[in-house]
Amino acid sequence: MKKKIIKRSLLGFPLGITMGYFITILISLGWANGYYSPCVPELISIMGNEINAVILQTILCGILGVGFAASSVIWEMDSWSIVKQTGIYFSIISVIMLPIAYFAYWMEHSIAGFLIYFGIFALIFVVIWIIQFGIGRYNVRKMNEKLFQTKDNRNK
Repeated sequence: MKKKIIKRSLLGFPLGITMGYFITILISLGWANGYYSPCVPELISIMGNEINAVILQTILCGILGVGFAASSVIWEMDSWSIVKQTGIYFSIISVIMLPIAYFAYWMEHSIAGFLIYFGIFALIFVVIWIIQFGIGRYNVRKMNEKLFQTKDNRNK
């Protein structure tokens, strides 16, 4: 288990950076009027210049990737219920995501800003969870159909 966590963490850091960079491109396409906006202006202001802000945001995205990747082993805990897996996974990624979002100025620094960001984060989590659950359920149904077909073929 520890080996899996370490392997996934090592892969998670560059994947987190890649995802963060990809998101900045999407945000720039939508809101930057033809310019590339690597991070929010508040972070640039706090960090003193754009390069320092980008470096901090890159490190934070890497840490975020490590957290998501390492905690994904929770989904392989067969002895745990889906409710327990979901609750623990959501708790862990929330504890990682929310402080990073705060320090990177991805959320407004107020109670309302925190609640809005958390609500959006939770909504995205729920949508992805439902999609993944549906895919898993479909795959199990297909496997069961194949098992029954194999069993029927052997009985003939």
